[in-house]
Amino acid sequence: MMRPGGTPTAVMSGEHSLPVLPGLRELLPGGELARGTVVTVPDFGLLPLALAAGASAAGAWCGLAGVEEAGVLAAADLGLCHDRTLLCPQLGSRWPQVVSSLADGCEIVIVRPPAMLPAQLRHRMEAALRRAGGVLLVAGEWPGAHLELRVTRREWSGLGAGHGRLRACRAQVLVSGRGAAGRIRDGWLWLPAEDGSISPAEPPLQTVRDLPQRELSAHPHLHVAGAG
Repeated sequence: MMRPGGTPTAVMSGEHSLPVLPGLRELLPGGELARGTVVTVPDFGLLPLALAAGASAAGAWCGLAGVEEAGVLAAADLGLCHDRTLLCPQLGSRWPQVVSSLADGCEIVIVRPPAMLPAQLRHRMEAALRRAGGVLLVAGEWPGAHLELRVTRREWSGLGAGHGRLRACRAQVLVSGRGAAGRIRDGWLWLPAEDGSISPAEPPLQTVRDLPQRELSAHPHLHVAGAG
């Protein structure tokens, strides 16, 4: 693969994959992002940026398409190398061509599509992606995507008794896919931790309200407000 300017990009850790941050390895099949694949998240946020940060740190060129200035700043905070990041904040009607051009020069492209693509055009983009050996991270829907990551639960910390500020977010991430990546996985991440990093997190302590009914029946002295 060639980077903008015609010189080769840095060699990644695997011929068929791109590295990710340590906190994400347990969630992904093989612990990395498979080249030539499409990965989706429902919305743009820290999760797609975190998925790209590991490859960027290893020397990959990254593209951000359809992401406003706030997203670019968040990308820098997560460690995406600005010297190897190409930006296209505004996407018009020819956005598929823009994304395809980015994929020709970047090993990982994050896009927030303004519209759903017809199946024929989507398949052509997927074929071009496989030939280029990159990864497309879609903030939105992409039928037939190789992997989907979704935050199913968030718990913020940092607020005291009516004061303070949110400092960290513990998030449960569900990963599903197709083919060899079809096994559903889930895990907890600091997204972000108090220092702004992305790292593995322990699940929150189970509360009484979360206990299954059979466990509550085994402990009649426990009382849950509103449980009847």
